[in-house]
Amino acid sequence: MQTALLLMSYYGQAAVAENASNPLAAVSNTDVRAKYFGLEQGNRVDYYIDGATMLTPKTKFKYELHYWDTDVTGRDEHDWESASLKLIHFAKDGKLSGDRPYRLAIGLEWIKDLGDQEKGIGSGADQIAPLVGLAVGVRPGTMLIPLVQHFESYSGEDVSQTSTRLIALQTLPDKAWAKLDLKVPYNWENNTVPASIELQLGKSYTPSFGAYVDLQAGVGGDRTYDWATGVGLRFNY
Repeated sequence: MQTALLLMSYYGQAAVAENASNPLAAVSNTDVRAKYFGLEQGNRVDYYIDGATMLTPKTKFKYELHYWDTDVTGRDEHDWESASLKLIHFAKDGKLSGDRPYRLAIGLEWIKDLGDQEKGIGSGADQIAPLVGLAVGVRPGTMLIPLVQHFESYSGEDVSQTSTRLIALQTLPDKAWAKLDLKVPYNWENNTVPASIELQLGKSYTPSFGAYVDLQAGVGGDRTYDWATGVGLRFNY
């Protein structure tokens, strides 16, 4: 509660401070999303639920469930792809110089592969992924959120990847927002960097409902897709 009040005083309203597009926001929400990926060969549509529940004022539980529709094998295939559960603990929060709020978080994610690689669906690996992140208010209406997460498989295919991520979240007039999300993972198995960048534009229509669009592109020669676009509906509670 103290952190939320601090952010409210800095931003002027809770809806701005605690936007669920910030993965370190202290909010409970469920997003229903669909994203189309243009691949080098074929395409993929990812239908998924992405949500969070505050278990305590300092502990957040996140969940995702993905269903893919793809033709990467030359045939139309569809199946469940993965499920993930994530606990995030807000280890510390306070003020920096100039009354800029910050929140330091640590977490752990469990990812269960549900796919079938013969269908071109799933990674073929169950993974565990610790993370650390920091959300900082750089000016009223603007948050920067750097995160680092390491993914390691414990069954199935070998996966060892460290992902660095930088999110810039900007409040816009009329309860709208923009998010720029740069992901730069390093794959230790094959020494590649399948980076990507995403722009999200959204609007809250009521305190409990919002919608957004995503525009996304793979970056560099190691990218796993060329471009993607998606839509999402957000339910806050």
